[in-house]
Formats: sequence, C-alpha cells, structure tokens
Amino acid sequence: MSFLSKNLRRRIKIFLRKTTFLIILATTLASILFLRPYFNGFYEKPSFEDRLPEADFLGRCYLLDVAKETSEMLFYHKVPFRDLFSYEFLLGQGKSYGLNLQKPIYIFANDNGNWGVMVEVTDSSKVFQGIQRISKFIDVKDTLWNDQKVYRYEKEKGYLTYDKNWLFLYKGTEFSKNYNHILNARKGEMKPCWKTFLKEKHFKDEKLVIYSNWKKLQKQGLETALFAHNSDSSSFSLLSYFKNKKPLNIKLKEPGIELASSNSVSKQLNIHIDISRLRKAYNDPIYKFLVSLGKKISFPTKDFLDAWEGDLCFTQGGTAVIHETFIESVMDEEFNVTEVKSVKEEKIPGFSLLFSVNDNSTNLINKLFAKGILTKHENHFQFLASPPLSFVKRPNSLLFYSGESFPKQVLNNKNHGIWTQRGTKIGFAIDSLSSHEMFGTIHIPIDRIIRRNKFF
Repeated sequence: MSFLSKNLRRRIKIFLRKTTFLIILATTLASILFLRPYFNGFYEKPSFEDRLPEADFLGRCYLLDVAKETSEMLFYHKVPFRDLFSYEFLLGQGKSYGLNLQKPIYIFANDNGNWGVMVEVTDSSKVFQGIQRISKFIDVKDTLWNDQKVYRYEKEKGYLTYDKNWLFLYKGTEFSKNYNHILNARKGEMKPCWKTFLKEKHFKDEKLVIYSNWKKLQKQGLETALFAHNSDSSSFSLLSYFKNKKPLNIKLKEPGIELASSNSVSKQLNIHIDISRLRKAYNDPIYKFLVSLGKKISFPTKDFLDAWEGDLCFTQGGTAVIHETFIESVMDEEFNVTEVKSVKEEKIPGFSLLFSVNDNSTNLINKLFAKGILTKHENHFQFLASPPLSFVKRPNSLLFYSGESFPKQVLNNKNHGIWTQRGTKIGFAIDSLSSHEMFGTIHIPIDRIIRRNKFF
C-alpha cells in the first residue's frame, strides 16, 4: 500500500506539472493573439498617412504631375521664372534636398486660416541644406520642441521640422497640437477624415484634389465636397463634386428660355431646374438658404417659389441706350418764347431679368410692389438699385430689361453663369445633377491673372 501510495503521488505530480505547463502555454498564446494589435500599435512605425492631422480642408497633390500639366500654360503666356515651376527643376530640387516629390504631398487647412503641408523624405541628411538656403532670405530661428529641432519664421507664424521619413511645414496658431499628433501617431490609426478622403473614388486619377468635411458644409446637409485641378493653355478649371446626405429636391429640366450672352456681360446666371418638390420642402438646405438670403431685403421667397417655374436668366454689364423726350423753352430774336420738343440719347447700365412663371405670377408682382422691392416711375420699373427697366409680361414668363432693344432669347438646358471679379471673368456650370450628387466646373481665365500678377 505504501508503494502504491508513493507511485500514485508521483503520477499526480507529473500530471499537475504537465497541466500547469499547458495552461501557461495556452494563456501565453491567447495573450499574444489578443494583445498583438496593441503591441503592433506601439512598436510598429506608423505610415506616412497615419501621421496626417485632421482639418476642415484636406488636399492631395502630385506636384511633379501638376507641373507637367501647367507647363504649357506658363510657357504660352511667357510667365517670368517659369523654369522654376518645370517638372525637371522641381524633380532636381527634390533630389538635392532629400524630398520625395514623386509621391503625393498632403495639404490640410482650417477655416481660421491655419494650414500645413506634409512631404515624404528620402534622405533627411540633405534637408538641412535646404533650410540653410532658406535662411539666407528669411530670418529663421531654431528651437527644441519635444527633443526635436523646429525652425521658426516668427513674422509669419511659420514652422518647419522633419524626421527620417517626413517633413512638416506649418503656418498658423496651432502648431503644437498638429506637431504632437504627427510625433505620437500610431500604426493603423489614420484620422477618419483622411480615410474617407483617400478612399474616395471620384477624381481618383486627378493630380490635385481638395476634400472638405467642414462643419459648416455638414450643417447644410453636405456629406462630401471635392475639388480637382485641371488646366490648359488658356484657362484653369476647378472640377467640383458634392454629395448630399438626403435626396435633393431639385433636378435638371428640359430646355427652357434663356437670354443670349455677349462679350459686354460682366455677370450672368442661367438656371433651368425642376423645383416642384422644393416648393414644399421647408427643411431642405436649399430652401432654407434661399429664405435666409431673401430675409436681407424682405424678399417674399415663398411667393416667388410658388410662382417660379425653374427658368431664371439674369445678365448685367455693358450699356443700353434710351431716348428721352423733353420740352425746352427757346427764345427767338424778338424775345418770343416757344416750347420745343427735343430728344436726347442717354446711356444706362445694361440689365436684364427673365424668369418662367405660372398663374401665381400676379400675386408675386403685387408682393414685390407691396414690399418696395419693385417700384414704377411713369413707364419704367425698377428693382431697388437697378436702372429704369421695361417690363413685358407673358403667360409663361416675366421679362425686365434696360434700354430700348428687346433682348434676344434662346432655348437652352445648361445651368451656367459668369461672375466678374476685379476684371477677371470667372465662369461656372452645373454639369450633372442626380438625387444625391452634383458635378460642376469653375473656369478661371489665365491671361488677365498673369498680366496683373495676382489672382483677384
């Protein structure tokens, strides 16, 4: 019995040792599998994109490709120092100072004016040479920030710092916040706004793209706003894309009446949309925007939408001619006074407004008169500060125009316009419109901008 008892005790000890070993091994493996993502986050280096700070506006730029696209325009207009913006020069500068300009440069900005740029670094030992060159032209001071050297240009609140794999350029008042994020970024923890932007399919192949998740746009119901660069020898184009959270209550309509354009027009707007659903969509962002816009002059927005059938054409610019008849007193040689009718020619600003209407148009006109937005002086009508206007009322449209020449009308289904800013005519258009999405284009002519050496 003593032998069996001793043998049994030995077997129990062996069993317990093996069981304990298996438990420890299983626990260790489970811990490794469970904690591996956390270990990876702490010990694996974050990607370049993981370091990008969040902002109201985000951008991705392939600088060398943009240089290729704009070179024709710069040479066509004989822009001074255009060689400094060429593909070859920028590529050489990138290699000289250790910057990888063949990879995208990331840009971010906020509505308070703060902005930053992130560039990949291939050789950090060369970056300092570039900083030394910059310091010859501007007063750059260096300081230690979290044990890393930061170069400051205090006059413009500018900062520059770099590491083995990245360079960070910043201008603004929140350098510390963004810099700490870049330094402390973790593997796989890219900011949600950058994730959304970099996964966006629209404009994926464009070389310069701006994305916005601005809170003010979100309040207006916009989920996504994208802008992309495009250019040729004569103009710069900004392609745009908007996605709404809820279905839009407007859509494009069949061709409608429109005023013909001319070179003298400085401002023009042509709209052809179906607003049948918008009239009752009081919570729609577009409806609210129109109401808020109308409140500034007590405009009867609801009455306008009830009467309007979706075509609206407005032109301004140039001059129109009117002939005014007046009576003057003329004295002959015998001092007899006689009244003579005379006609004089007078030039007034060019102005036209045409919009399609339904049976509610009379109520709209009455409301405009009641609020003093539209007034009548003898045979002419006037909108607030507009020139004297002739008025033509038809069953399906209302037309106001200055001068004596009846404006030419055409049929068109394009939604487009012109806005002149300090002599530069900027064109814009809605290219397509669906229930949730809209594509548009803004055209900016280059010649005048280059001659004036400024954008606006």
